[in-house]
Amino acid sequence: MTPAYEPRIDRVETAEDGGVLAVQWSDGSRSRYHALWLRDNALDAATRDPVGGQRLITVLDLDPDIRIAGASVTPAGAEVAFQPGGHRTTFAPAWLYTHRYDAHNRQGWGAPAPWVQVWSSGLADMLPAIDYGTARADKRALADWLAAVRRYGFATMRGVRAEPGAIAEVVTLFGFVRETNYGRIFDVRSQVNAANLAYTSLPLPVHTDNPYRNPVPTLQLLHCLATDAEGGDSILVDGFHAAQVLRAEAATDFELLTRYSAPFAYRGAGDVHLETASPVIRLSPEGELAGIRFNSRSAGPLMVPFDVMRAYYGAYRRFAAVLERAVLRVRFRMAPGDLFIVDNERVLHGRTGFDGFGSRHLQGCYADRDGLYSTLAVIEAELGRAAA
Repeated sequence: MTPAYEPRIDRVETAEDGGVLAVQWSDGSRSRYHALWLRDNALDAATRDPVGGQRLITVLDLDPDIRIAGASVTPAGAEVAFQPGGHRTTFAPAWLYTHRYDAHNRQGWGAPAPWVQVWSSGLADMLPAIDYGTARADKRALADWLAAVRRYGFATMRGVRAEPGAIAEVVTLFGFVRETNYGRIFDVRSQVNAANLAYTSLPLPVHTDNPYRNPVPTLQLLHCLATDAEGGDSILVDGFHAAQVLRAEAATDFELLTRYSAPFAYRGAGDVHLETASPVIRLSPEGELAGIRFNSRSAGPLMVPFDVMRAYYGAYRRFAAVLERAVLRVRFRMAPGDLFIVDNERVLHGRTGFDGFGSRHLQGCYADRDGLYSTLAVIEAELGRAAA
């Protein structure tokens, strides 16, 4: 991502006998980069394919004892010369600043990525939203909407044609529909002998979708076509915020839900049998919050060690109770033409029950987060700035 501030290099100097480049930034901060890392990540045409940006060298082409022979600040950035080999290249300030690993901007064990903003019920007063026509016509507005999905894990859209299949047109704004056993697009409305509780008028506790898949669909969209039933309000919970609440109140419970995998399974009408296992709260190897997978309807028998089972159930129940807290929930009612998108590895969604005598018809589909992030990055590059 493009840094929020426009970085400028005040000066550069070498350290550790040329093994390290130190950069002094105009904001007063300082970053260090190893010579080996710099050579590996050079962006010049001798190192990277100028069309696709892929490396033309491998790690075995690098001298493990490579050093910086000289460095200076130029209008284009930090110019660096290496030895042996005499390779010379320039690193743009924005690129170097974005890729600072010396003073890494991680926020600690159990925290989300720096660009993530956790939220609670107060976000109901300022739901990130856009009109479909605006999204199609205004790249800046679309970029801000996509950036909201990246920041909050969800966003809403108005003015989508309340017609079957229109949801797929929204996905083309940033990516591709991911087809599953439910089809390319699926209908969410009451059915007789429904194979999934989502297709009834019963209330749905908040959950993430398709936890029994590996990989899980990372984005879900729901589009309202008709609703005149009493009830059926949508409910959203920021799973990352809930996980932080759990960690603050019961660190041992948080650790149990990150250490052990929970099984999930789904058996359809005889032709589908899906199952996998994943921690309810998933951390990256660096300890950063990476995903939530929670769905009581699709949970399989827990298989944690005997001595851990009682404590694990306690942690599981505590997290489920946190997710039920009204202060963490955003609740809203969809009208025909409304749509919302959620990061299915972060934001849990559910609904209140609705009157079975009324009509409530939603269509849904899945997509992948990498397509949305890719589209956002391309638009940001075209606009020459980071989206708000």
